[in-house]
Amino acid sequence: MSIEVGSKLQGKVTGITNFGAFVEIDEGKTGLVHISEVADNYVKDINDHLSVGDEVTVKVLNVQDDGKIGLSIKKAKDRPPRQRSRQRTESFESKMNKFLKDSEDRLASLKKHTESKRGGRGAKRG
Repeated sequence: MSIEVGSKLQGKVTGITNFGAFVEIDEGKTGLVHISEVADNYVKDINDHLSVGDEVTVKVLNVQDDGKIGLSIKKAKDRPPRQRSRQRTESFESKMNKFLKDSEDRLASLKKHTESKRGGRGAKRG
């Protein structure tokens, strides 16, 4: 069976290094899951996510001319498509106006609290 880019396969973790995990996919062929392709979040220690002997589903990212196979665990997971289009999108101008209003409110509040804490030592000279 030839290994095609984009296909999802079952595999078994055969080795772990500080930069990734080696996964045997079929017929003795082994590919590398880089540490950045293990999980959606930051992976500091791969041993927190994988152990030798774990059965994993991987997606083939690339097959190089020299036979090296790049794999991904996080891209093999079936996720529902993001619902971004349903969210109300604000224009840049409305976001900027909201930011400026919030900023002015915070500045006024800060000014009010700072002046009141200075007491009668010349905070308001006139």
